[in-house]
Amino acid sequence: MPKAVSLSPPMTQSVNGGWLTISQSPYWFQSDTKAPVETILSHPTVYACVSLIANDIGKLRTRLMAVDSSSIWAETTNPAFSPVLKRANRYQNQIQFKQSWIMSKLLAGNMYALKQRDGRGVVVGLYILDPLCTVPLVAPDGSVFYQLQPDNLTGLEQNTIVVPASEIIHDRMNCLFHPLVGVSPLYAASLSAEQGLQIQKDSKRFFTQGAKPSGILAAPGQISQQTADDLKAYWNENFTGENAGRVAVVGDGLKYEPIRMTAVDAQTSEQVKLSSEFIAQAFHVPLFKLGMGTLPAGQKVGDMNLIYYSDCLQSLIEEMEACLDDGLSLPAGLRTELELSNLLRMDPATQADILSKLVGGAIMKPNEGRQQVNLPPVTGGDAVYLQQQNYSLEALAERDKTNPLAAPPAPAPAPAPEPPPADPEEVDGEEVRALLEHIMKGLACGTT
Repeated sequence: MPKAVSLSPPMTQSVNGGWLTISQSPYWFQSDTKAPVETILSHPTVYACVSLIANDIGKLRTRLMAVDSSSIWAETTNPAFSPVLKRANRYQNQIQFKQSWIMSKLLAGNMYALKQRDGRGVVVGLYILDPLCTVPLVAPDGSVFYQLQPDNLTGLEQNTIVVPASEIIHDRMNCLFHPLVGVSPLYAASLSAEQGLQIQKDSKRFFTQGAKPSGILAAPGQISQQTADDLKAYWNENFTGENAGRVAVVGDGLKYEPIRMTAVDAQTSEQVKLSSEFIAQAFHVPLFKLGMGTLPAGQKVGDMNLIYYSDCLQSLIEEMEACLDDGLSLPAGLRTELELSNLLRMDPATQADILSKLVGGAIMKPNEGRQQVNLPPVTGGDAVYLQQQNYSLEALAERDKTNPLAAPPAPAPAPAPEPPPADPEEVDGEEVRALLEHIMKGLACGTT
């Protein structure tokens, strides 16, 4: 296993035969860290972060997507690209391949995959290379090459081989010091990891001695060095390790005085928790995914998975998809995509509620919704349905104009009647009354 190397600055360049060689420690640790990478990985939080991220991305199925005339992306197959996406090489399935990809990137900051081509120039195999044995090279004209070492799995038998960048997929982490060299999260997490390991080792030694504190044997007077060495050897042999806790009988006024701080004084649990939080922070993993801290209040399982995806996994997934698109030279209209349904799986109640709204809102077909819950299609389920009472505002306005059941508009108020015009031949009212009075008087007198 490679050992940790501390460089200052952490990236150097040298001219070698016309090449600009970019050399770096694959595991850029903090300057005070001297532990090898295999020791750093033994910290539970480091191991949990690396394995959690790699396993979660590894289980996402790689799909080949094609765009249609409606700009809708749908899964497809292609004889030139589908086989290598299904199985990248002869000794790894697609899950193991993606796990190795992400682990190399998280631990070394860089992932190098060598392409294997057939007679047509189509990529038919991808082999993850050891980042310790791969060195980026820059030619005088700025072209990028990679120097590879022998590798039996990939079929590299020569001592040293230089290949152009077109034959390598290079997925790199945050390039803090050089655009061709990624920096691992261990650059920030190594000191916390080593601190946590030292606390655990110290606690192990303490409990190995039967949870008895260390101390000194004090004599009332002066003793020779030989006597002190004999007493020390006698004490270590009979009252430490597996013999801790046995009854010691001492004479000549010897007195045992413990000098070790207690766990409460050293705040061991708080220090271990703090180191684990720093490690999780460097890997962008929420604490609740590691079984630490408290669950977010009021959040469902799907909500917490979405937080984990957006904070930790999304950039890694997007970068892998982009590297595959470029590395396989996919033409326009094709792209790769990692299926997220296994990762962002919701609880049954939430899933049923969302699917019901999508189907009822004429966004998804019923058979598409049934497929999400692993149910077979049904007759008539390949159409988008919407309830009849849903109308556009324009249609409602037109309906109100012709619908006989609609309320009629209120009648307008009638205009005031005008007086009839005067008749010029009409007899005056006063004359009529005088004539009537004359007739009545004549009748009374017996005359007409």
